[in-house]
Amino acid sequence: MLTAFGLLSLLAVGAAHSASLVEGSAEAGKSKALTCGACHGVDGNSVNPMWPNVAGQHSVYIFEQLQAFKSGTRSDILMSAQTLALNEQDMRDLAVYFESQAAAAKPVADVATIASGEQLYRGGDDEAGIPACLACHGPAGRGNPAPAYPSLRGQYAAYTEKQLRDYASGARKSDGPTKVMRDIAQRLSEKDIVDLASYIQGLR
Repeated sequence: MLTAFGLLSLLAVGAAHSASLVEGSAEAGKSKALTCGACHGVDGNSVNPMWPNVAGQHSVYIFEQLQAFKSGTRSDILMSAQTLALNEQDMRDLAVYFESQAAAAKPVADVATIASGEQLYRGGDDEAGIPACLACHGPAGRGNPAPAYPSLRGQYAAYTEKQLRDYASGARKSDGPTKVMRDIAQRLSEKDIVDLASYIQGLR
C-alpha cells in the first residue's frame, strides 16, 4: 500500500532535476576512475555480479557511499582501502563521472519469480509490514537523487541480495539514523530477498 510519504517520494522522483546535484568534474573523474575500473568497469558497468554497476547511479548517492566507506560507516575490505586515498573533491569528481555514464543492459529477471518480486516491489506486504520499494526507488527503479535514494534498475541480483542480507543482519548501516533499510530488510524472508533482487535486475 502506497503511503502519503511514498506518494510524495514518487512525485519527487519524476520532478527531480536531471543535472547533477554534486559539484564535480566528470572530466577529472574519468582520469581518477582508472583504479575503480578494475572492479566496476572503466565506464561503471561491472562484469562481476558481486560488484555493483555504478554507471548512471545518482552522484549524490555515490558521493555519500564513498564518504561512508572512508569514515567506516560502511565497510568493505576493498572499498574501505580504496577510499583512504580519496579527498572530498576526488569523491565529487568520481560521483559526477559515473553518473554521466550509460548503464548497460543486464540479464532479465527470472521468469519464475517475476510475479512475487513485482508484488513486493510495487505493492509491498501489509501483513509483514513491508512497504512498497517503489515508494522510494520509483516504479522503474530509477531512485531519487535529491534524498540520495539509489537507482536500482538493472543492478545484479547477486549484489542486491547481499546488500539486503547485510542490512538485515546489521552488517551494513549506511542507511543512517532512520535505519529504514535495516528495518525493512529484517522483515524480508530469504525468498523475498531472492525474488526482489531478481525483479530489480530486470527493471529497465
